Amino acid sequence: MEQDKEFLEYVVKALVDKPEAVEVDRKVDEMGVLITLKVDPVDMGKIIGRSGNTAKAIRTLLRVVGMKNNARVNLKIEEPEGSERPAPSAPAPETASKTVDEAMEDLNI
Repeated sequence: MEQDKEFLEYVVKALVDKPEAVEVDRKVDEMGVLITLKVDPVDMGKIIGRSGNTAKAIRTLLRVVGMKNNARVNLKIEEPEGSERPAPSAPAPETASKTVDEAMEDLNI
């Protein structure tokens, strides 16, 4: 019944540089399944991804695995001790205001 935990371990260990530092804890209560993930501080960016996209994708896949097993699965990514998040920066004005056509031209499509 711990397919969700095994799935998460497999995916995360494939993404990080230090797979031996990956820790996954699984708890079940009346609200569903809570999976807590801990990784090495240097790998945190790889798990979160740009604008949190990697973390969102992992959470979505975990929910799908949970639905297959009739469980509600949530993921909590623990921030490592002593880590400092950089202040979020605004996108450069020229990239934020490009139209779809301009972006396609940049890709030479």
